[in-house]
Amino acid sequence: MHIRLIKLTLLLLSIIFSANLFAGVNALGQKFEILEDLSQTDEESSSLNDMFKDSNSIWKTISTGYGLKEKKSKSIQKKIRKYEKWYSQRPEYMERMLKRSERYLYHVANEVKKRNMPMEIALLPMIESAYNPIAKSNKKAVGLWQFISSTGKIYKLEQNWWIDDRKSVINATDAALNYLEKLYKDFGTWEHALAAYNAGEGRVGRSIKNNKRRKRSTDYYSLKLPRETRNYVPKLIAIRNIIKNPSKYNVYLPTIQNTPYFSIVRLPKKIDTELIPKFAEISMEEFQYLNAEYKRPLMNTTASSQYVLLPVSSVTQFNINLFSYDKPLASWEVYKPKKGERINTVAKKFSIDSKLIRQVNRLKGRKTFRRNSIVLLPKRSSLSTDFALNNKGLYSYDSIITHHVSAGDTLGYLSKKYKISLKDLMEFNELDSHMIIIGTTIDIPQ
Repeated sequence: MHIRLIKLTLLLLSIIFSANLFAGVNALGQKFEILEDLSQTDEESSSLNDMFKDSNSIWKTISTGYGLKEKKSKSIQKKIRKYEKWYSQRPEYMERMLKRSERYLYHVANEVKKRNMPMEIALLPMIESAYNPIAKSNKKAVGLWQFISSTGKIYKLEQNWWIDDRKSVINATDAALNYLEKLYKDFGTWEHALAAYNAGEGRVGRSIKNNKRRKRSTDYYSLKLPRETRNYVPKLIAIRNIIKNPSKYNVYLPTIQNTPYFSIVRLPKKIDTELIPKFAEISMEEFQYLNAEYKRPLMNTTASSQYVLLPVSSVTQFNINLFSYDKPLASWEVYKPKKGERINTVAKKFSIDSKLIRQVNRLKGRKTFRRNSIVLLPKRSSLSTDFALNNKGLYSYDSIITHHVSAGDTLGYLSKKYKISLKDLMEFNELDSHMIIIGTTIDIPQ
């Protein structure tokens, strides 16, 4: 009898140690336990962790290169947990952002790795722009890395009538990493470098001097900085923790291979912008997400050649269609009007509707041209062409304003403020209802 009891006890112990134990109460108020065999992982948990089993997953590459230390103080941990909760409770927002990042992560992560920088830097655009190259802040910062105009110029990001390199995937990434490396050399830690990237090196430098004068600690968490900057590194660490252990936060990471998404493709000196996605057999939206820096319906250069980014899978088809195309590649002429020349005069001179000139060249409310103006005019032989103007297609993706929802905001109010229909606003942000949450962001296409 005793031997049978011992065997039964050992059997129960072996089951308990090889299983998860859940306690519950049934409808009669009786306590019961549910044993779940650990060897059987449910489908959802499996899908959350599959990317770590894949040796060629970009997430595995990123997660093995982290370098930022997580401070153990209760107040800092509380702040990090707050942002972990914030992101994990917004699965649609996370899914949209992570899916969008697929286009850029391989390039950004590899550039970060080349410079031996902590891999958290590859996740920084998730904080800055939600990995959206056409995002524009209320401070007029744009692109994946949210450069303002002056900083962009310092780091040689071209900004002119034709192009805004702050939105370029390759050039803006190079500039951002150069800037962050410079800040790291100036301040000595990545936390300080990140704070300076967000708030400006002058402000961080002054805060460090003030703390030294008062004989206080000068680490990032001890500095007196704007709230956004104080939350900047904790947000990044929260994102890192979620990416590193998605199943813990019940977040789904899309499968993204550690292989190039895009290739650099050489173009003729002049070509209609709308022809490029047609030749590549991709949508205009896809083209603009890879080439957001180009502002005009004509790609034009005085150099020997120019380049765009196209999905790797589309390059061959692009070249086949380009070389078999037997019509003119450019439907536009570049015209340089004299200072003070009237728009209506130019319209009559070239037999073109003045509204078309204003729309294509973004001349709202103007009657005359300024000095050194550049104007695009459709060639007479191409007046019947279906030009890619701002009022055609889904949206103009020239820029997107990111609106941070605050108390009192409603979708109706945002619709009127930004002059966009309520329906378009909901569709663009993939909203199922009119309810918006304080602290979230709404993207406004412009």
